[in-house]
Amino acid sequence: MKKRHPFIRLFTHLISNPWQVRRCFSVEAMQRIEQAVAESERTHNGEIRFVVEAGLHPYEILFRKTPRKRAVELFGRLNIWDTENNNGILLYLLLADKDVEIVADRGIDRLVGYDSWEAICRDMESLFKKGEYEAGVLQGIAEISAHLQRHFPHQSSKKNEIPNKPLVL
Repeated sequence: MKKRHPFIRLFTHLISNPWQVRRCFSVEAMQRIEQAVAESERTHNGEIRFVVEAGLHPYEILFRKTPRKRAVELFGRLNIWDTENNNGILLYLLLADKDVEIVADRGIDRLVGYDSWEAICRDMESLFKKGEYEAGVLQGIAEISAHLQRHFPHQSSKKNEIPNKPLVL
């Protein structure tokens, strides 16, 4: 996350609303993202959850909550850590900060590592800067899927443990 003056960040989050998520992601785009997650999960034994949030509560900004801290909080709250093979992945976008975070459970994280996750985030953010939000998320899902396919190939007994539908907060 690029450093901004705390008052500028507070103001940005104060004016952030759910309509901004809808402006960046149409209903059809969200359906395509859901479909991409479902198609991806048919090729590996992992779980992916995409969550987008317009902005944080002013209280959280005043206490300097970072997008990373929020992503880790949501990873636990949404039980993404609770998959059979410890291979759940949260793909989190905080629109007000234009920041993407990937939080991966220990089963996949130990095999892929921080640098690879960060590279995916930077690739996505470069598309977001061009206003290509859907393309950025779809690219991120594809890159995450490649890691999951390599380390957790599809098994016929796989069940869907985490909803595929994007979550808007």
